[in-house]
Amino acid sequence: MGLKIYIDGKFYQKEDAKVSVFDHGLLYGDGVFEGIRTYDGLIFKLKEHIDRLYQSAHAIMLDIPISKDEMVGAIKKTLRENDMKDAYIRLLVTRGIGDLGLDPRKCGRPTVVIITDKIKLYPQELYGKGLEIVTISTQRNIHQAVNPQIKSLNYLNNILAKVEAINAGVEEAVMLNSEGYVAECTGDNIFIVKDGSLLTPPIHSGVLRGITRGAVIDIARLKEIPVHEEVLTRYDLFNSDEMFLTGTAAEIIPVVRMDRRKIGDGKPGKMTLKLIGEFNKLTKVDGVRF
Repeated sequence: MGLKIYIDGKFYQKEDAKVSVFDHGLLYGDGVFEGIRTYDGLIFKLKEHIDRLYQSAHAIMLDIPISKDEMVGAIKKTLRENDMKDAYIRLLVTRGIGDLGLDPRKCGRPTVVIITDKIKLYPQELYGKGLEIVTISTQRNIHQAVNPQIKSLNYLNNILAKVEAINAGVEEAVMLNSEGYVAECTGDNIFIVKDGSLLTPPIHSGVLRGITRGAVIDIARLKEIPVHEEVLTRYDLFNSDEMFLTGTAAEIIPVVRMDRRKIGDGKPGKMTLKLIGEFNKLTKVDGVRF
């Protein structure tokens, strides 16, 4: 039986799951999304993801046509329809069908799409040996343009950065903000370890308030690891003892080289590996059963 996709309360086979070419999510990237993980039948950090989806929608004045509880119910139903205990959930809400103009008032009811599938962001071997990353010229969107806290369907800022990474022959890249400080990577938050402390850029640097980022910070504090949100430069990253990235799709992945400079001893660090272990434990207990 093929993959089933939820669209506005109904299920469609993957090949039949379609939205209108006049949907402003397609025409203009006008909409919001979330990526969520399930582990052995547990939906990880579901409340945090749902809250962030509705906050993103509120920020762009998009009224999601179903309640949070109804959204949770639809997610669970989609997972059961596809008989998936370990999955990646992509949740989308578009502005809906309109005309060829920008005016969102001409759009009718917003479209809700739920996809449950598998995802493989990076080759598995890189989780063992670590990533090589580069700094690229594409800057992170400034707050006054598209606030990085909005998980918008218009992800061109990140895609352009990803293209630069690919052209440089690596899987991931560091994006700087307009002031030249470290923001995040094309799809992940970034952490470094220095002198036993865990450091990550603050939200005002142009960073998405990542759910996995928050989980790692909570784990570090629980384990009495000093953790600080600090404005960071490339110099700080070059001279860190360890580096790793976090994200729902990526989970936690070590970084061992940046801009051809070795990070620490060039291998995944002890604190990184400890946090990966603790994160894996968390995914087995922190979730909503479906």
